[in-house]
Amino acid sequence: MQTVDRQFTAIIAVILLLALTIGGCYPKRVGPVGGDGKRLTWSEMGAEQRKTHMKNEVLPRAAKLFRAWRPDRYASVECSLCHGQAAKTGRFQMPTSHLPRLSGELLLGPEFEKYPDTTRLKLDRLVPLMAGALGKKPFSIITRRGFGCYSCHLGPSGPMFGN
Repeated sequence: MQTVDRQFTAIIAVILLLALTIGGCYPKRVGPVGGDGKRLTWSEMGAEQRKTHMKNEVLPRAAKLFRAWRPDRYASVECSLCHGQAAKTGRFQMPTSHLPRLSGELLLGPEFEKYPDTTRLKLDRLVPLMAGALGKKPFSIITRRGFGCYSCHLGPSGPMFGN
C-alpha cells in the first residue's frame, strides 16, 4: 500500500510541477531586447516597439493565415483588418467596435450556428496564433482569463473577460 501511495504522490507532484511550469511561462518575452539584455514582454514594450512588433511579427502571421483561408478576399491584409479606420489615426485599442460584436455566450453557440467555419478557424488557429505572437497566455474557459476572442471583439454590451 505504501508503494501505491508513494507512486500516487509522485505523479501528483509531477503534474503540479508541470502545471506551475507551464502556467508560469507567461507573459512570454517576444519583443525587442530591453536594457537588461532580455527580450521584452508585450506589456513592457512602448508604443513604437509595439507598432514595430505588430508590423514585423503579428501582421505577417495573421496575413498568412487569412490568405491561406480565403486568398481572393484577403490578398492584401493591413492593420485596418483588425483595427479598422482607427489604425490610420494611430489608435489601436482592442477590443474594438470595428469587429463584429460576439454573443457573450461562453461557448459561442450563436457564432458557431451562424458562421461555423469562420468561428472554428478563428478559435482553433487565429486565437492561438495571435496569443503566441503577443506572448500572451491563451484564454482558459476555466479561469476566463487570457487571450481569446474577446481580446479583439466586444461582447453584446462591451468588453468581456477582463479585456
